[in-house]
Amino acid sequence: MGRTPMTPDLLAAIAERFKVLGEPARLQILQTLRGGERTVSELVEGTGMGQANVSKHLQLLLAHGFVVRRKEGLYAWYRLADQDVFRLCDIMCGGLERDVAARRKLLAAG
Repeated sequence: MGRTPMTPDLLAAIAERFKVLGEPARLQILQTLRGGERTVSELVEGTGMGQANVSKHLQLLLAHGFVVRRKEGLYAWYRLADQDVFRLCDIMCGGLERDVAARRKLLAAG
């Protein structure tokens, strides 16, 4: 089954999503949300970041569809929009592990 070629607009949208994931603080928030829905206060506690910083990153993650928000009384609860983002992380981790193993092999041979 062939894929339709990606248009410049689609490539730009994909690149923008990767840019969002290119910030370690946002990846840390996503990793914390992997354990389930959290409030901003719980994310602050779980990440060690300041409230303003967490809120800023959550707005970007929300705008790009990585998280969803629900409001309950005075609290906003955030959760992952889906788990697919971790498939990307697993691919990257696998590549990093292979790279480290190859470098160790080179160093051991030298």
